[in-house]
Amino acid sequence: MSNNTAKPPLNPVNTIIFVGLPLAALILVPAWGIYRGYDGFQWLWALAFLYLNGMSITGGYHRLWAHRAYRASTGLKWFFAFWGAGALQNSILIWASDHRRHHRHVDDNELDPYSAGRGLWFSHMGWMLRQYRSNEPDFSNAKDLQRDPIVMWQDKHYVALTTFMNLGLPVLLGVWHGDIIGTVLLVGLLRLVVNHHVTFFINSLAHYWGSRPYTESNSARDNGFLAFLTYGEGYHNYHHIFQADYRNGIRWWQWDPTKWMIALCSRIGLASDLNRISDFKIQRAILDTQFQRARSKMDQAHSSESLRASLEREYQLFTESINQWTALQAERYGRKKAELGGALEEKREKLGGALEEKKQRLQQKWENAALRTKLRELEYGLKMQRKRLGLLMQQVQLQAQAA
Repeated sequence: MSNNTAKPPLNPVNTIIFVGLPLAALILVPAWGIYRGYDGFQWLWALAFLYLNGMSITGGYHRLWAHRAYRASTGLKWFFAFWGAGALQNSILIWASDHRRHHRHVDDNELDPYSAGRGLWFSHMGWMLRQYRSNEPDFSNAKDLQRDPIVMWQDKHYVALTTFMNLGLPVLLGVWHGDIIGTVLLVGLLRLVVNHHVTFFINSLAHYWGSRPYTESNSARDNGFLAFLTYGEGYHNYHHIFQADYRNGIRWWQWDPTKWMIALCSRIGLASDLNRISDFKIQRAILDTQFQRARSKMDQAHSSESLRASLEREYQLFTESINQWTALQAERYGRKKAELGGALEEKREKLGGALEEKKQRLQQKWENAALRTKLRELEYGLKMQRKRLGLLMQQVQLQAQAA
């Protein structure tokens, strides 16, 4: 075999962690269960550790540090740093840097560290078992993280920290409960293996199984079942087009406990500046994808010129809505800038003109309200256009069946 096709050498540490530990869990957990058994205390603590680790990865490593989707208080950062280390998925610095490369080069087999284009096994865990060139650390995309003292402290003390979280804490729980081995096996070993693989599902299954309502430019997919397993991360198609949103599940009924945790932290003062993509941008992405699919289906079905003309009219309306929205956003930005300048000018002029200033403020409020109304009308217009486009595609299907 040539050097070009030879597989790189195994990573011994990762092989022990990601192959050895699951094999140990497969043998030891059932064996101890038959010999001694487990009780509710141990199962509840295993579940608690699972969620504390998992949501520290999703809410901390992922949405906070990798994507800067919101700001967190110092206390919340320390919480995520400790419990995230307990997930044994590397330090914040390395995890977030790898993930940023994944988003920038998604599906690129040379540059995406866990590219789905290299197969389900590779994207799930194969990428970690060998010393691939795409795994070589490159922190040029993580200068902001290197300025974060909590991130760098965790990176420096990561081995000791993850050892304590994965072994020290379960041992202490076992001493308290009176069954060290059983507690370590459930809370330490089994919980860790489960946490690993539900996280890995996002890198693998979420790029193969599900729908792509927002974009077809990459392999990421939305999957409600995976969202349930992964604390809300399964709405992966949405996430790949709107990665800066603190939410993954944007509908009220979509399972996203990480989103709810961040929102709760915001209410009690532990988080702020939650980034939320506007509904117009979301509707625009959905419609843009639907127009692409519609054209493809019309080509396949050899649709009539009248249907094609209807589609193009709808697309023209879609383009006009986007142009109007862009103009309104520019107007909105200009007014905010003017209001800020007015506020600074008002501070300079301490006296005089009180009645006139009040009239100006009322005028500004009225204009801003009118602007928001226009934006909402555009959002509603896109929703209605989605319905019309759906009806148009039904006509395409009927015409194809008749032919």
